[in-house]
Amino acid sequence: MATTRLTAESRAQALSALEASTTPSAELDVLVVGGGVTGAGIALDAATRGLSTAIVEAQDWGSGTSSRSSKLVHGGLRYLQMLDFSLVHEALTERDLLLKQIAPHLVRPVPFLYPLEHRVWERAYVGAGIALYDTLAAVAPGRRAMPLHRHLTRRQMERKFPDLAHDAAIGAVQYWDASVDDARLVSTLVRTAAKYGAHAASRTQVVELTQSATGTVNGAVVVDLETGRRITVRARAVINATGVWTEDTEALAGTDGGLRVLASKGVHIVVPRERIRGNVGLILQTEKSVLFVIPWSRYWVIGTTDTPWTQGLQHPVPTAADVDYVLEHANQVLAHPLTRDDVIGTYAGLRPLLQPGTKEGTSSAKVSREHTVASPTPGLSVIAGGKLTTYRVMAKDAVDHALGQRAAALPSITHQIPLEGAVGLRAVQRQARTWAKRYGWTPPMVDHLLHRYGSNLAEIVDLCEADPSLAEPLEHAPAYLRAEVHYGVSHEGALHLEDLLLHRTRLVYEVADSGLAALPEIADVVAPLLGWDDATREAEIAAYRERVEAYTAATEQPDDESAERARAAAKDVAGMVPLHG
Repeated sequence: MATTRLTAESRAQALSALEASTTPSAELDVLVVGGGVTGAGIALDAATRGLSTAIVEAQDWGSGTSSRSSKLVHGGLRYLQMLDFSLVHEALTERDLLLKQIAPHLVRPVPFLYPLEHRVWERAYVGAGIALYDTLAAVAPGRRAMPLHRHLTRRQMERKFPDLAHDAAIGAVQYWDASVDDARLVSTLVRTAAKYGAHAASRTQVVELTQSATGTVNGAVVVDLETGRRITVRARAVINATGVWTEDTEALAGTDGGLRVLASKGVHIVVPRERIRGNVGLILQTEKSVLFVIPWSRYWVIGTTDTPWTQGLQHPVPTAADVDYVLEHANQVLAHPLTRDDVIGTYAGLRPLLQPGTKEGTSSAKVSREHTVASPTPGLSVIAGGKLTTYRVMAKDAVDHALGQRAAALPSITHQIPLEGAVGLRAVQRQARTWAKRYGWTPPMVDHLLHRYGSNLAEIVDLCEADPSLAEPLEHAPAYLRAEVHYGVSHEGALHLEDLLLHRTRLVYEVADSGLAALPEIADVVAPLLGWDDATREAEIAAYRERVEAYTAATEQPDDESAERARAAAKDVAGMVPLHG
């Protein structure tokens, strides 16, 4: 079955559809504002209900919170302490649905150790909680997606994680959750939504919400940030899914109503896999948050923090104090302490924390303790809160809310919709042996490719057959093929070098130089695809170098304010328009 491509051309077609929507016969049913995991899920939900749908994102797909998470698909053990069993069950059901049906290539099981420091009461207490976690997952229909938890002795624990400090625990409980490349999940959702008819335009910012004479929101004015062109869009329903930008977007409707969201910064560090001897992940309680040590591909992801963020929303950065905090807490349980020299990358994301209640004059439908859908003014729905794991439920609730009474006749079916790369996965896994032999790909490379593309690996192979040079690894980033860079533009909608290094690959923090050495080769692959002349190619390289230099300077600062000033030294390749509500 042919797949749908996100390209510069498909983006241009989407913008044309937005422009045409002012004609009554072409008016959209739903305009989704925000291209993170929630917005992408909403676009897929709406499109698969048969609604004419468009989704716009001011930056690259998933470039905000949705590409800067802990990369976990999990039920949330901590909610058991709050006795929120329904929320945990909902999240575990979604976790298992992603693993078994929706995105089995992107989402993978990961074992975790919960170290124990007290031999009797803690083992009983934690064991009972994790047994309940397993039980709540088992209530989900069909066969189990995960193994059951196990109690481990100290010796068994040491075999699983040799570098766990011997005096840190007397044993552990092993349980299972799952991990995902968050940015790939978002771009795959957008691509799947486009497959079912959604018009998708990145680098397209909403700068005004338009209203009818009666005050009903009936569309938006958007700016194509690549060209500066302004386009008026008409839609019967507008859904605001902009995360930490929720209040800024609400204000464009000129209403005081809506949801209240605060930004909280979470920081992660990246350490080479060989630096820590361990075959499983760790979950640890700290005085302020939960610390995860997560095995991920060729490295470990360690985090996170939880601190208020009051600076600009587009470019949160870790400070020197943030990195020191994560290192300090990781080193409390590691036999061989990590140093700054071990850290090859860092990233910071902003959690959109939903505040209790809604603003005055808001019609609200409380959907869950984790997320809320509200209508600050007719024609506009707003969703905020939630987490990556439950994006599909959030999307369903948002579209139901926007449709009102019509939702009963058009129920959500996304629990039955596999994402791009899921259909035919097992067949392609078998075919991959032949391709690996043909191109000399190692088993780790094949695993990497299947995890990223699933059955769409066949499209990578098509590119390699047309141009055998694309089957070769990048010289200075050999974990990736040249074909993957090509595919990021020809199939996944990348428009700039930073899109490729931040979101289609994760070279910005997977290698110590943030991918700078690989830049010229990457630019050589994509320049012909995007029609760049030599001057544009050099400008793109310079812009990414400037970004990396500014980010590096920011991470050396002691506090958020000075880090923000350092990061602001680099200009954006397609800068957002300031909003004045």
